[in-house]
Amino acid sequence: MAVLVVIPARYASTRYPGKPLVDLRGATGVARSLIHRSWDAAMAVRGVDRVVVATDDNRIADAARGFGAEVVMTPTTCRNGTERCAAALGNLGSEYEIIVNLQGDAPLTPAWFIEDLVAGLRAQPAAQVATPVLRADGRALNGLLDDRRAGRVGGTTAVFGTAHTALYFSKEVIPFTGQIYADTDETPVFHHVGVYAYRPAALASYPGWAAGPLEMLEGLEQLRFLERGIPMLCVEVAAKGRQFWELNNPEDVPRIEAMLQEMGMA
Repeated sequence: MAVLVVIPARYASTRYPGKPLVDLRGATGVARSLIHRSWDAAMAVRGVDRVVVATDDNRIADAARGFGAEVVMTPTTCRNGTERCAAALGNLGSEYEIIVNLQGDAPLTPAWFIEDLVAGLRAQPAAQVATPVLRADGRALNGLLDDRRAGRVGGTTAVFGTAHTALYFSKEVIPFTGQIYADTDETPVFHHVGVYAYRPAALASYPGWAAGPLEMLEGLEQLRFLERGIPMLCVEVAAKGRQFWELNNPEDVPRIEAMLQEMGMA
């Protein structure tokens, strides 16, 4: 029943080269790299048996080992985080019940997001993959809309059916709503949290599938599962007063630093 958390990280990001090594200052003014903060987030999760950083870059590997992380080197041919997790699993063995992909650009991910995600996948035997979704309040939705108006690739939104099975994910803000929301208003939009939990067979199969047209258009790796008809469970998680944002662009650094400071996170 072991749970493995893999933090995939690459240096050669198209939108933000060197992103895992970018420093983020918290409430105390101390700067820690994005990959360090992602590692800290993973280490706070209960019920996890092993955490590794998976990379193909020695700069990231050296930095990760420097703060005590276990590192697994993976091929440069990995096209996304899911393929890198599959490569890591191939190196580590298949004795794990669930493999969690905590992508290295989500340092604000609360521990309970991952704990609830693992519990959700365990409770749904038919699901092969699960991912968290967070109902956006007005502040979060307006941030997503601001990114789109500015032409920035920002957060991802998700829509799902009555059984919480994913219907689609998009960099556009879906579903459409023409309403104006105050910061604290509840909205019908769900922010996709960039974390995945896989059963080993589904993860091992993924790199052998060609990327489909929707994955290529959206640039979203999880769409490969949907295009193959693999059921993906959307597990709704609660913010509990925490803010959430991914680091996608250089412009996100001050936004995330402001959130760290506002929430009193070191």
